[in-house]
Amino acid sequence: MILRQLQELIGGIYDVPLAHDVYDFLVTDRGRLPAAVRAGASDEQLIVAADADADAVGVSLYLDPGLLARLTAADPMRALHEGNVQDYCTALEGVSHFVYFAWNTGHDKAVSLHELELQAEIDKYVTSYWLLRRQLPARFPAELRRLYRSASRYAEKFCRHLERSLSAPGRDSEQQVLAELRRFYRLSDARKLAHIERHD
Repeated sequence: MILRQLQELIGGIYDVPLAHDVYDFLVTDRGRLPAAVRAGASDEQLIVAADADADAVGVSLYLDPGLLARLTAADPMRALHEGNVQDYCTALEGVSHFVYFAWNTGHDKAVSLHELELQAEIDKYVTSYWLLRRQLPARFPAELRRLYRSASRYAEKFCRHLERSLSAPGRDSEQQVLAELRRFYRLSDARKLAHIERHD
């Protein structure tokens, strides 16, 4: 139900008709994904497969079942808060990718990966604003932009550090970066920020 609500929220904001229900394209069993993407660790993934012979495109949205269970237990459509905002953003990103891809495909428009990611980042901000204004009408959620700006600033610092590491001479730099990325992925929010500051 929550994914349909997110789809309707996005569709309402942008006034885009909802020709397809996201639940009809949802996959929650990683074993049912194509072999090439099955080993991924992401909780969200839009899978697109083109069939040149049939001039058709197949699409599926993978969302981790644990993520969906957590969203059911702490429904962000009723109350968006720090305990469910991360899962909300992950699910919203997937629904945003699905809606944007489906709408553009339905209008014979090609979509780049960059375009999908850009739109999803904007959608996270805009839909969070809309939800918080509905839930707390007397309060303007000014912290959203500060939070978004802070996250972007830290992400840029971290990517700059990675770029320096990857451009360093030596064959081991890529393996070292992979090891660092894997450690970083598992850190808490506070430890991620400390790691970034230490290497900036």
